[in-house]
Amino acid sequence: PMESGRRPGLLVGESSLEHRLASWRTRWRWSAHVGVLAHRLASSAAEERAGFRVQQFVPNPDPRTPNSTNAWLPLKAARPSALSFTIPPMRAVVIARRGTPVAPNVEVVEDFPAPEAGPGEVIVRTQAAAMNHRDLDLGRGLPGRDLTYPLVAGADGAGVVESVGQGVDESWLQRRVVLNAAIPRRDPVRPGIAPAAATRDMIGELTAGTLAEKFASPVANVLDIGEADPAEAAAFALTHLTAWRMLITRARLRAGQTVLITGIGGGMGLALLSVCRHFGCTTIVTSRHQWKLNKAAELGADHGVLDTGEDFSRAIRGLTSKRGVDICADSVGKAIHHSCIRSLARGGVFVTCGTTTGSDAVTDLARIFWNECTIIGSTMGDMDEFRQVVSLWRRGLIKPVIDTVFDAADSIGAFERIESGEHFGKVVIRW
Repeated sequence: PMESGRRPGLLVGESSLEHRLASWRTRWRWSAHVGVLAHRLASSAAEERAGFRVQQFVPNPDPRTPNSTNAWLPLKAARPSALSFTIPPMRAVVIARRGTPVAPNVEVVEDFPAPEAGPGEVIVRTQAAAMNHRDLDLGRGLPGRDLTYPLVAGADGAGVVESVGQGVDESWLQRRVVLNAAIPRRDPVRPGIAPAAATRDMIGELTAGTLAEKFASPVANVLDIGEADPAEAAAFALTHLTAWRMLITRARLRAGQTVLITGIGGGMGLALLSVCRHFGCTTIVTSRHQWKLNKAAELGADHGVLDTGEDFSRAIRGLTSKRGVDICADSVGKAIHHSCIRSLARGGVFVTCGTTTGSDAVTDLARIFWNECTIIGSTMGDMDEFRQVVSLWRRGLIKPVIDTVFDAADSIGAFERIESGEHFGKVVIRW
């Protein structure tokens, strides 16, 4: 029986529930909550023979129910049994509701349902998680995405493997790992239709992320990092993976080229700078703040251009003897797109991984075709790319810049820091 005052839960154990599991898996493929259910149903026959039921929580599928503490409902009431136990809840940082600014909608809760490893998954006890601008986007709402609040954001994390699911080697247990939150997903194979390239789903977007005491991940998406600092690992992972794919895989960066990096100061711009520095490239960085340009120069940026809201391409050409840059790596978007295109040399490459100021930019097609420029999109990266860039970090050749490390209890402050735009480097939450 349920304890008095306890949030209603799910007491499961009958094989008749398997058809419900199939429908939940379609909608919540990597959900920690479904991972719990899948793991238990896999051994349901043994549990029935032992005569006990397992208490868990699942998301409320009824859209009419407000997204509040009532967003968790029982799948089936308890039956008297010889043995009953509860999956303990965990502490988590949740975005309770959609809104701008985001920080006032952030709460630290103590009773968020903890994940349990499904087949092919590991549960990582979080030691550090880093924030990205994407976490703010989740709080503001993503166009075309049906987000359910409250949600746990976070796509950067490092910690120790606490448990493993079916099919995962137990040698992973107690290993310190870092996460690649990008999970590849391919379209179904259909007759007469050539398969498209894989897209990527993100841990911390439609499923619970790393801003919690524990997170679930496919074992294929974590790397063993030995005794490396978990805060540094979390700060390094997603931005440097994205920078590596942008520059090396997509733009085909070569040593000695000239690269324009926009919006220096955030984790993305600084990751791009570190990769370019590693390859001996000449770097030009832009920012709306002179103090950020000064700090970038201390990190090795060759030139800085203050973005005053006007076309800065003339300044770029002045720094390159009117030639322009070989690559412009941008995540700012609409506000500076025209300046970026005008800053390219003949045959230059514009590569983008984000649009923080908007996506509906006006471009210059005549300049693009006449100068044979290339426009490329780039999104996160795969595990081969992750291994490459993590190997450079493990050897001390590339390092992240950390702005501030917050304790988990002060996570609202971490959101406020990111939202203020006054940070220089990654904001990390230590658990």
